[in-house]
Amino acid sequence: MTVAHGGHAPAAALLPLVAVALVLVAYLAAALREQRHGSRGWSAWRTAGFSAGAVLLMVALAPPVAAFAHEDFRGHMLQHLLLGMYAPLGLVLGAPVTLALRATSGRGGHRLGRLLNRPLVHALTHPVTALALNAGGLYLLYATPLYRATTTDPLLHELVHLHFLVSGCVFAWVVAGPDPAPRRPSVPFRLVVLGVAVAAHATLAQLLYAGLLPVAAPAEQVRGGAELMYYGGDLAEILLALALMATWRPRRVAADPARAA
Repeated sequence: MTVAHGGHAPAAALLPLVAVALVLVAYLAAALREQRHGSRGWSAWRTAGFSAGAVLLMVALAPPVAAFAHEDFRGHMLQHLLLGMYAPLGLVLGAPVTLALRATSGRGGHRLGRLLNRPLVHALTHPVTALALNAGGLYLLYATPLYRATTTDPLLHELVHLHFLVSGCVFAWVVAGPDPAPRRPSVPFRLVVLGVAVAAHATLAQLLYAGLLPVAAPAEQVRGGAELMYYGGDLAEILLALALMATWRPRRVAADPARAA
């Protein structure tokens, strides 16, 4: 028995790749313009991060990986890791919102700033909410009949992919993204949230490995996919933690004059 998702027309399967490529070209053009003409320049590391994220996203959506994901649960898990963890980390480290704010006109930047300050955005970008969307979505997928449904419904399959990508980007952004985020909590708080995410992903991987979840795939494939989730997820979360620590600037406590005397 193999995992078989709904088929896609060849041309339709290439549309997401074209869309990602166009976004990457737009980012590179804006970054080059900012580097040449902007008053503050633009970091080559940010450009490299976004480019790496876009390439990983295209790899995840490319026909070879997509075909592997359709036929084998291990391929599905590999695609999930690329879509939901590795590509989002690179994209977020590229600070696309900051670049967009610099590249747009005054009115466009003002509108984007107003959008980021809406109460709904505040709620969705709180680390706890982002964690619930990210880890909760995985439990919903594998602990319910939803995964089985995605194997026969192409539209639902693509919506799950979109959820992986968006929730992964939001989680990476609120935890360690260089872009401004509304009411971002302290670094220690975000480290705790990241720790909970690590535990949630590890627990889910162990449940999959033990065969305790209703995943419609051969046991050998499920165990292999669980191992990919466990070890591949750990690596992605270590990278996210390193990115977070790189942004940490502990507050300096002023010396007490009385004690100094």
